Amino acid sequence: MTVSELLILGAAGLFAGILAGFLGIGGGTVLVPLLVALKYAPVQAVATSGLSIVITALSGSIQNWRMGYLNLSQVAGIGFPAVITAQIGAYLAGIFPPYLLLVTFGLLLWLNIYLIEVRKRLTAKKAEEEGEESGSIPSSQFSNNSNILFNPTFAKIATGSAAGLLAGLFGVGGGVIMVPLQILLLGESIKKAIQTSLGVIVITAISATAGHAARGNVLWVVGLILGAGGLLGAQISTRFLPRLPDRTISLAFRSLLAILSIYIFWQAWQKFRY
Repeated sequence: MTVSELLILGAAGLFAGILAGFLGIGGGTVLVPLLVALKYAPVQAVATSGLSIVITALSGSIQNWRMGYLNLSQVAGIGFPAVITAQIGAYLAGIFPPYLLLVTFGLLLWLNIYLIEVRKRLTAKKAEEEGEESGSIPSSQFSNNSNILFNPTFAKIATGSAAGLLAGLFGVGGGVIMVPLQILLLGESIKKAIQTSLGVIVITAISATAGHAARGNVLWVVGLILGAGGLLGAQISTRFLPRLPDRTISLAFRSLLAILSIYIFWQAWQKFRY
């Protein structure tokens, strides 16, 4: 491994860690395209990204727990089904043709762009509705009202299952799915959804990494370097980045996803041709 590659991996891990702490995602949307660009096989990129996410998410979750922002029972309720579906995703990632894995990952990036916009609209709508509530009505009642159409247990299972499948299949933490689903199905606030998401990602990433490790897909040294950068990035974002305007961060992240999706589709076309 060259010095330039080492620096690139460390910087990518740092950036992914910052995104993880601020947006409640694992960072795989950045790491997988990077590893593919460095000529690693797609399945290795997915598996190694999962290892780095374990370190990144654990770092951010410990910080959230120390600050009193982590609900461990909520994390466990969503994380348990994710453990099972993460193994399914890891199995599918190993049998998919490389070009198909890249195409589906590119489609996931497009879905992320849409879901981030949905999350922003839901948050604005909920804040507006909470502002219209009478001062005599507790906020917990509003939260319960938002769950009328969905059984809370079913909502947790659905959220965790989707997150685990994505973790195993694409090497992402699943936060891009968990955060919007928690707002939609569980009536959570945006901040609580992000904090819970990061905690669940620890569980999904461990499960997905174990599944890939059993198949020999994990590049341990590369993953640990990425994870070290992510550890630092998660500490920075959980402490400081929430002070930045959400609109600015959201726009920047969606633009990044759009660029990455174009690159991933190009890589998929190259592998399909050859």
